Amino acid sequence: MAKATKKQALGRGLSALLNESTTEDTSKKSVGNIIELSIDQIEVNPFQPRSYFNEEALTELANSIKELGVIQPITVRKINENSFQLVSGERRFRASKLIGNKTVPAYIRTANDQEMLEMALVENIQRKNLDPIEVALSYQRLVDEIKLTQEELSTRVGKKRSTVTNYLRLLKLDPIIQTGMRDGFISMGHGRALINIDAIDDQLFVYEKILKDKLSVRQTEELVKEIKAPSKTKKTASGVTPSFVKNGIPTISEFFGHKISVSVNAKGKGKISIPFHSEEDFNRIKKLLE
Repeated sequence: MAKATKKQALGRGLSALLNESTTEDTSKKSVGNIIELSIDQIEVNPFQPRSYFNEEALTELANSIKELGVIQPITVRKINENSFQLVSGERRFRASKLIGNKTVPAYIRTANDQEMLEMALVENIQRKNLDPIEVALSYQRLVDEIKLTQEELSTRVGKKRSTVTNYLRLLKLDPIIQTGMRDGFISMGHGRALINIDAIDDQLFVYEKILKDKLSVRQTEELVKEIKAPSKTKKTASGVTPSFVKNGIPTISEFFGHKISVSVNAKGKGKISIPFHSEEDFNRIKKLLE
């Protein structure tokens, strides 16, 4: 009989340790306590940065809760005497609802809207299964909405400032490439290599080549170097590039969508080289010249 009682308590997780009286007055549910809350009294966090929850992983968590109960309580803030708002633990909350639980153990605390957003973002960042773009977007929201400097941000999330900077730079990539990183087609290492390419067309060319040829990060870095090399303007025999050439390169490069290379000899004569990366790219440039 004792063994059966022990097993039942284990299966109910934290709930077995809490006062679960259904007749308890909600007004007694004070800040700083961990108590069983009715799931119907809890609303989701409007500041939750995570919009996608893996259904398979959620089902696995639900099965675990069904067997062992909720081991770690969710955190909520009190809105009024009868309603609460999630601060953290939405997966546990969703999983508990999935298996039909009517209550969930919750720690009650106070938090204003800004604190809610910050806690939700920081908790999201600390997850291990986030893609690099999701982390970068959370960092950017902390910078924009909480007004943190990169130095403050690095302290708040426990990361080196250089790490934070590398994530934020990923947001400069073309949206197509960002999506590819979110879907796992390329790694953060690939993304960091692609950031060094200024022209979007060149970024997309390398991205497509990574997918087609299954390039490693090292191979991608080498390809990026090759693409950037022609963009270095060659100097004249006297070692000086005429100012009219320097001033004209950005305009011509922007027109063709590629960084052009220019060579000028000592007599002031020279040539312009326009790079292309595929038949489609060549035809695009050709059309510009028609």
